[in-house]
Amino acid sequence: MLRSEIVSKIRQSRYLAARAVNREILGLYFSIGEAISKRILQHPWGTGIISRLSHDIQADFPGIRGFSERNLKNMRRFYEHYYSTVFGQLLTAQTGRFSNGQLLTAQLTVSDDPLPEEFLSVSFTSHIVLLQKCKTKRERSFYLKQAAQNQWSVELLENHIGSKLYAHQGKIQNNFAERMPKKIRTDAIRAFRDEYLFPFVQVDDPNDEYLVERAIVADVKKFMLSLGREFTFMGNQYRLVIDEMEYFVDLLFYHRRLRSMIAIELKTGRFKPEFAGKMNFYLAALDTTIKLPEENPSIGIILCREKKKTTVEFAFKFTSAPMGVATYKFAENPPKDLARFLPDPAALKKAIAKSENER
Repeated sequence: MLRSEIVSKIRQSRYLAARAVNREILGLYFSIGEAISKRILQHPWGTGIISRLSHDIQADFPGIRGFSERNLKNMRRFYEHYYSTVFGQLLTAQTGRFSNGQLLTAQLTVSDDPLPEEFLSVSFTSHIVLLQKCKTKRERSFYLKQAAQNQWSVELLENHIGSKLYAHQGKIQNNFAERMPKKIRTDAIRAFRDEYLFPFVQVDDPNDEYLVERAIVADVKKFMLSLGREFTFMGNQYRLVIDEMEYFVDLLFYHRRLRSMIAIELKTGRFKPEFAGKMNFYLAALDTTIKLPEENPSIGIILCREKKKTTVEFAFKFTSAPMGVATYKFAENPPKDLARFLPDPAALKKAIAKSENER
């Protein structure tokens, strides 16, 4: 349709314009970081250089934002981390230092990093988040590529780092190798992880499946961001009618790349073998009554608070539909050295209830 074509062109143009602005900002911040870094190297005894510079910029450009002392330090860090990399050469070229395009192309060709050009679409704030929160170069590179390819916002990037996507992606316990079409098997494994973090879920009783599901549906956007890209929400308590009996799938999504429906069952305790049988039934019903002929088989994901590997393996052994089991938590566990100083949640809840009864 003409309308959809024009809307697509407008969106693409806006994205390209925003990307061009971002390139300019990254180039500017990189060059400022370079100037600061070299000045400090020349005068290592000088104190307050960055503080004075921030004050001077504010005086020269009243009301300007982004040049606080903290942000200037981030610019220096940004430059010092990337100046010797191919990405750093791209940033240098952005400031106009490289006029020989052939030289830059040659440098990119010998690089083992296939995406340095796309890194220019990632915001400066996102780059700083990566430098602050990623422990290794490999981990940082993983998130940087994902952010560039999928146009992640800073919020989404922080969510994926907090949920340890790097450590968990593609590791979900599953039977995809035996039950999925070969052409999408690898993509299916990459689409899921073995543990999810849902910090936005706040419930009085985390063992109440109804409350947990209701909290997820109330903020389904954040839940989808936690799952990953390309998920579309189809509904909760999705109704299936088989032999005049009603059955309800907790959460149903559609994954655009896989072209598969994704049925999710929420369990607040440990995985039990009967969960796999129930999911197998749901997937058979979805594929028979809902799935379109050109779509791939539906996938089931059972989200539990705990699971045992061997139990899951045995439960999957004679299932006919593709499914996986992952765990989830509502917040990061406190560091071990701090955890011993914190009260047990269950004990704290009992103490509060007792106090209220004694009033």
